[in-house]
Amino acid sequence: MINKYVDPFSRFFVGGLLIFSGLIKLNDPIGTQIKMEEYFEVFTADFGSFFHYFIPWALEIGMIMIILELVLGVAILIYWRMNLTAWLLLLMMTFFTFLTFYSAYFNKVTDCGCFGDAIKLTPWESFTKDIVLMIFVAHLFWYRKNYKPLLPALTGNIIVTATAALSLVVGIYAIRHLPFIDFRAYRIGNNIPQQMIAPEQPIIEYIFEKEGKDVRDTKFLSADDGYKYVSSHVLNEDKIKPKITDYSVSSPEGEDMTSYTFEGNKLLVVIYDVNKASANNIAAIRTLTKELEGKADCFRAYFIRCRGYGKIST
Repeated sequence: MINKYVDPFSRFFVGGLLIFSGLIKLNDPIGTQIKMEEYFEVFTADFGSFFHYFIPWALEIGMIMIILELVLGVAILIYWRMNLTAWLLLLMMTFFTFLTFYSAYFNKVTDCGCFGDAIKLTPWESFTKDIVLMIFVAHLFWYRKNYKPLLPALTGNIIVTATAALSLVVGIYAIRHLPFIDFRAYRIGNNIPQQMIAPEQPIIEYIFEKEGKDVRDTKFLSADDGYKYVSSHVLNEDKIKPKITDYSVSSPEGEDMTSYTFEGNKLLVVIYDVNKASANNIAAIRTLTKELEGKADCFRAYFIRCRGYGKIST
């Protein structure tokens, strides 16, 4: 009798969450690529150099994971080939649960990227989310042979195939352009200096002991009044970190020019990867710089560090 309620809830909860998570990451596959590179670098250091060979393929692997997430979400909703779907889902969730636990316990990758830049989760929040999700995934897996497809086989095949194909097309478009909905700290319209300022100052709660009782206060109480310091922690830890912490610009000589980039009008031409840069638009860039003579300061800052991309030649 309980399955009458657990079955549909598991179906919509797991399927809906997978689709939601997949769509957010499909909106910005480059962000998923960066996150995959972080994981591969950690695995290279912790488990072996073998994982280093996956780094150049981080974008392709990330796209496969995103498409698989969306396809499995749709498949769960229509009970498509549940034996295959449940096995794939269980394997994927086992891998993700291990990943989030490893990140949380060993403090490796502090943001799993589960929901891209839209929703930030701490490592332990990500692990907790996966544990809750795994409970309902396990239910679907256990009863996988009891579920009957909601649609004819041909219709189900068409829907799942169309989901994979559409996801691939949308993903390629998002890679070649800006995200459809930009959740990033560096999105157009954001003021970078303002994003580099913490929203709030730390609020520290102190714990003291007096006459055998714990006393909590946001002020440091004096030992002369009988208070013995025990410990302290930050109450608003999630609000004391600026949205942008990784923007810096330096000259070829190593001089810090970050603040200089915020003064007056500047033209910065950013190249993500010099080895992959195309020279097709060099003439247009030269024309642009000539037209801006006297209107903007053009300078060469060889290294810009931002949004986790590392050092970017400009």
